[in-house]
Amino acid sequence: MTKIAEFGQGSWALILGASSGFGAATAIQLASQGMNIIGVHLDRKSTLPNVEQVKSQIESYGSLAVFFNSNAADLEEIDRIISEIAPAVAPDPGGISVLLHSLAFGALKPFVGPDVLRPEQVDMTLNVMANSLVYWVQKLVAKDLFLPSGRILGMTSSGSARAMPNYGAVSAAKCALESHCRQLSLELASLGITSNAIRAGVTVTPALLKIPGNERLIHLAQDRNPRGRLTTPEDVARVISLICDRRADWMTGNVINVDGGEEVVG
Repeated sequence: MTKIAEFGQGSWALILGASSGFGAATAIQLASQGMNIIGVHLDRKSTLPNVEQVKSQIESYGSLAVFFNSNAADLEEIDRIISEIAPAVAPDPGGISVLLHSLAFGALKPFVGPDVLRPEQVDMTLNVMANSLVYWVQKLVAKDLFLPSGRILGMTSSGSARAMPNYGAVSAAKCALESHCRQLSLELASLGITSNAIRAGVTVTPALLKIPGNERLIHLAQDRNPRGRLTTPEDVARVISLICDRRADWMTGNVINVDGGEEVVG
C-alpha cells in the first residue's frame, strides 16, 4: 500500500476533534498509512479512556500520537498548541500534510419560542464549528508549517441545506464552514494547498446523539439510503485518505458527499 508519508518523511495530520467520530476514525486511517497524528480534543475524565484507545491504535501502526485535551476554538489555546508542535512539524523534515476540522459542539435550541437561542450561543456555535478552521489555517500558514500539496478538510452535513428542529445555529455554522473551505481553496491555491468540505451521510456519532429527535433522523436515513445502511466514520475516513493522495491535488473548493448516495435520493 502506498504510504501517505510520501508527502514528506515524518509528515503529520492535525485532527481537530480527534477523540471520537470522524476525527478518531480519520486519525486511525491516516496512521495506518504512515502518517503521524496531532489530535486536539475536549474530553472530561469519563471519556478519556476512549482517547487513550485511539492513541493506542495510532501507535500500533508505528505512528506518533501527540494529543492535546484543549478547546480547539480558543485563540490562546490555538497559539499555545502551535507553539508546542512547531519544532516537531516544521516542513524540514516533517510538516503538516492534513488539517481536518471535525469539531461538533453547538447550541441546539430554536430561533423562536419560550427557550430560544441567545446571541452568545449563536456566536459560540459559529466560532467552534466554522470560524475556528480559519483561525487555525491563518496561524499554521503564518508559521509556514504546511507541506506543499497539503489538504484542508472540514466536516459538514446535509443540515447545511435543510431545516430541522433546534438545528438553526448548527445549520448556519455548517453553511459558514462550507463557505470558508471555498474561500481557502482560492487563497491557498498559490501554495498548492487544497481545501474541501466533506458532507457525510447520517452517521451515529456522539454529536448526532445529542440532536433532539435523532432516532427519527437515523430511521429516515436507513430507509432512504440506497445502500440500506447508515454511513460510518470509517466510510468517511477512507474517502479522506483518498483525497490525501497526491493525485487528488487538482480537486479543491468542493463540497464532497460521502454518503452511499443518501443525498441524491428524493
